Order: sequence, then C-alpha cells, then structure tokens
Amino acid sequence: MQQAACAAACLVASMGLVQAAELAPADLSYDEAGHLQAPLTDMPGDPANGRKVMATKSQGNCISCHAISEMADVPFHGEVGPLLDGVASRYDEAMIRGIVTHSKGVFEGTVMPSYYKVDGFIRPGEGFTGKPKDGPVDPLLTAQQVEDVVAYLMTLTD
Repeated sequence: MQQAACAAACLVASMGLVQAAELAPADLSYDEAGHLQAPLTDMPGDPANGRKVMATKSQGNCISCHAISEMADVPFHGEVGPLLDGVASRYDEAMIRGIVTHSKGVFEGTVMPSYYKVDGFIRPGEGFTGKPKDGPVDPLLTAQQVEDVVAYLMTLTD
C-alpha cells in the first residue's frame, strides 16, 4: 500500500501536476531600495523559459524596449530601456527581481511596466472603452515567469 502511494506521488510529480508555492503580489516584501530578496516561488527559475518570456510579445515583450546582444535572433530590439548586456554584472539578483516585479519601486521615473503588481495604478480600460475593468487585475506575468526572467537575466554577465 505504501509503495503504491509513493508511486502515485512520483507519477503526479513527474506529470507536473504538483503546483509550486508562490507569493502573491500583496505578500511581497521589498527593502528600502525596492529590491526583492525572496524568490516568488519555491521552484528555481528556468533561464530558457525566461528568454522566451522576454521575447514573446504576448508575455514580457522586454525586447521591444531593451536590446540584448545574445538575443540577436529576435527581431525589433528597442532603444527605450537600457542595453541589458552584462546586467547581472551591474545588479544583484534582488535588484533585478525588484525591477521586474515593480520597476518604479527601484527607478521612480521609469516607463517600464511593473510585471507583478496589481494595485496602486490607474485601472486599465476594458477593450479600449475607457471604462475601468471591474474586479481584480492580474499581474502581467506569473510568479514563475518572473523567476524565469530573473534567471535568464542572471546569465547576462558580459
């Protein structure tokens, strides 16, 4: 009986059905500089998936504002944000996580969106009607996507 339960647990885990624990946007604890020490999930970030999130228009779309030499295969790099080559040599992981989750908490005047914030801003209109969306607003990225982006950015040391 115990072996069957263990086998079932292993099967569920191998199928990806076990959900990682994650921090909700309201539960984040930033330091005085806006840096975020604690990861948002108990699963490590996947740099390969973070790269995809940054390049995908319907997800992070980071490449629309930032240029990254390593992502030369992705078209239409932007020039609004700083070049991200070597970002992990300039900033530590907590600062990068703070920037991705709530950019204005680190750089007050930035136009970069806060990818894991759900309150404290003008509510977006529903379908360009100008009428504010009712109910809660979802973050732009999931907690795991944030950790994946942070993991990818931490690979950019040169």
